[in-house]
Amino acid sequence: MSRAGKYPVEIASGVTVEMTPAALNVKGPKGSLSIRLDTKNAPLVDVKIDGNQITVTPKDADDKASRAMWGTMTRNIKQAIIGVTTGFQKDMGMKGVGFKAAIRGKDLVLVAGYSHEVVMPIPEGLTIEMGAAPTEFSVKGMDKNLVGQFADKIRKVRKPEPYKGKGIFYKGEKIRRKEGKKK
Repeated sequence: MSRAGKYPVEIASGVTVEMTPAALNVKGPKGSLSIRLDTKNAPLVDVKIDGNQITVTPKDADDKASRAMWGTMTRNIKQAIIGVTTGFQKDMGMKGVGFKAAIRGKDLVLVAGYSHEVVMPIPEGLTIEMGAAPTEFSVKGMDKNLVGQFADKIRKVRKPEPYKGKGIFYKGEKIRRKEGKKK
C-alpha cells in the first residue's frame, strides 16, 4: 500500500494555491490548474493549507475508499504544483518505412503506413514539439493526465508490432520482439 498521503505537499516558490468550496486552484509561472473538490470522492478527505504546505487527511481512517482517496488527492495536488512550475513531457518516436509526423496549423498529422494521413487536433493546453528527425516528437503540457491521454491516443494510431518493431512508441519503451517463422 502506498504511503503517499502521509507526507504533506510542499508549495514551490512562485506558486499560489487558493482553496474554494468547489476546487483547489493552483497558479504558477506556466499557468493555472484546478483540482475539483466537489466530486463524489472528495468528501472522503479533508484538504488544509498551512503556510507553504498542503495537508490531506482521510475523514474516516478505517474506511478503505477514504484511505484510497487520501493518496490519490495528495498525488493530484502534487502533480498540479509540478505542472504549473515545470510541466510534463512525453517523448515519442516512430519506426517504419515512410512514417513521419508533422504539425499543420493546430493539428498533428501522422503518416503511419495507412493509405491516408491521420489528422489529430491538438487539445487546448498541449503543445507538440518536433525533434531532429520527422519521426521524433514530444507532447508537452501542464496537466499530466491530458499529456498522457493524448500521447496514448497518438500511440494507438499504430501500436508497435512485435515482429519488425514498426509503429509509434514512447522513447525508452521496451518493445518485446518475437521470432518470425522458421523454414
